[in-house]
Amino acid sequence: MPSVRNPILPGFNPDPSIVRVGDDYYIATSTFEWYPGVQIHHSKDLANWELVIRPLNRKSQLDMRGDPDSCGIWAPCLTHDGEKFWLVYTDVKRKDGSFKDCHNYIVSAPSIEGPWSDPVYANSSGFDPSLFHDDDGKKWFVNMLIDHRCRPRVFAGIVLQEFDPAANKLVGPKKNIFKGTELDLVEGPHLYKRNGWYYLLTAEGGTAYEHACTLARSRDIWGPYQVHPENPILSSKDAPFAALQRAGHGDIVETPDGKTYLVHLCGRPITQKRRCVLGRETAIQEAFWKDDWLYMKNGPVPSLRVEVPGTPDDSKYWAEQRYTFEKELHKDFQWLRTPETERIFRLGDGKLTLIGRESIGSWFEQALVARRQTHFSYDAETVVDFSPTDERQFSGLPAYYCRYNFFYLTVTADSNGQRELLLMSSEISYPEGKLRMPLPEPIQIPNEGKVKLALTIRGDKLQFYYALEDDKLKSFGPVYDASVISDECGGHQAHGSFTGAFVGMACSDLNGTALSTKFDYFIYRPVKYGSDRYEI
Repeated sequence: MPSVRNPILPGFNPDPSIVRVGDDYYIATSTFEWYPGVQIHHSKDLANWELVIRPLNRKSQLDMRGDPDSCGIWAPCLTHDGEKFWLVYTDVKRKDGSFKDCHNYIVSAPSIEGPWSDPVYANSSGFDPSLFHDDDGKKWFVNMLIDHRCRPRVFAGIVLQEFDPAANKLVGPKKNIFKGTELDLVEGPHLYKRNGWYYLLTAEGGTAYEHACTLARSRDIWGPYQVHPENPILSSKDAPFAALQRAGHGDIVETPDGKTYLVHLCGRPITQKRRCVLGRETAIQEAFWKDDWLYMKNGPVPSLRVEVPGTPDDSKYWAEQRYTFEKELHKDFQWLRTPETERIFRLGDGKLTLIGRESIGSWFEQALVARRQTHFSYDAETVVDFSPTDERQFSGLPAYYCRYNFFYLTVTADSNGQRELLLMSSEISYPEGKLRMPLPEPIQIPNEGKVKLALTIRGDKLQFYYALEDDKLKSFGPVYDASVISDECGGHQAHGSFTGAFVGMACSDLNGTALSTKFDYFIYRPVKYGSDRYEI
């Protein structure tokens, strides 16, 4: 049987929810503050996956302006009831501190391509909702419960309540059916039914290196739930040298021939500081049932290679991507928070025009269009046409994690209007969010003409380059530590940064005059470099 090398969805693709409909498999993953919301990938064989849709793509469904970093869309759950698809998700408006403002919604569609409905509000009692379709026709909504009194913890357990699709609301009693185990921080619930047992799969241990999957079962959906005799069923917490770390938050699927697989998030740290520059990724493990309990085929530590029905084709993964800008933005690209795209970008004449808005650190409206970093080493390149009048207008090429953590090569001007190149970085500046000073000395350039901007990342080393007109690229600035563009340096306490590294194009006009800039193309070129341990 062929095997696939984990992760199956490399780069920022956390909190996977998987469903099979006939011969088709779909995985939904979290997108947090990146718009449109929720990524759904499709596969026929569990080996080769393609992004098919981001269903939360209009203002009536999602508006994240003001959502802090690593808030927004958390842990979607994708299911099918035999007639249509259901997607439940959380839009988090605040996560730090004792209070967490988490609003849960439900959308549905006749096919994966849509049309996806406007959202139905469910509740705001916690995050990570899922929808379970019981064999008697009832639908059950489960989510973790937040208790700000912290008695004994903020993560207070898993709550169950019936959902009435005719009335479009939760109905009947609700109950805390599972308080979690000593692993703590219980979240990410999924319900299943098999052989008369109800199974509750949860994530525990937080999202860092203690993360785990816990399984419990009951004869009654309301409980009590008995914990798996060899809990956790999946974790890297006791295997610090395993290639896949931070393993947890899973979901279960069966193949047409009866095999069982678990998809889960993971991270692949680099450097001795153990930083996951690609964020939390999606991996897969083969499982089996014994005595009505689920076990991982190769034990609880996640395997790097797993047998699956299909043979992976890695050619697309290593192919150079040259993006041009014709009628629509390529599906690899996303932007931050806003559904009003006409205010931040437009396409025409083969160019991407970004409309200068707020700073690159804004939580409201910024013109930043970027794609995920999905390789540990790569080159990126673009050409910018921008005519700033002062230092408050800048546009260029950022390597970005969040407002507290980015590197940014810009075309800007000094206070006299002389155009120049300026490098800005905000390395691990939490909680101030300040630029790292002193900035590298700017390079004066002519006031007219296009500028080629580029960067290379080789593992933990980042270098910027520039060229005027048809000149050759020249390096600019120091070699930066690329590993800080990672969850571990994302500007929050442990278990608090949830996205991944991006690279792309940005434009800011802090004068409020909406000065625009044009980009001719964008290149993302994967590079095979360094230890094979970290590459697919």
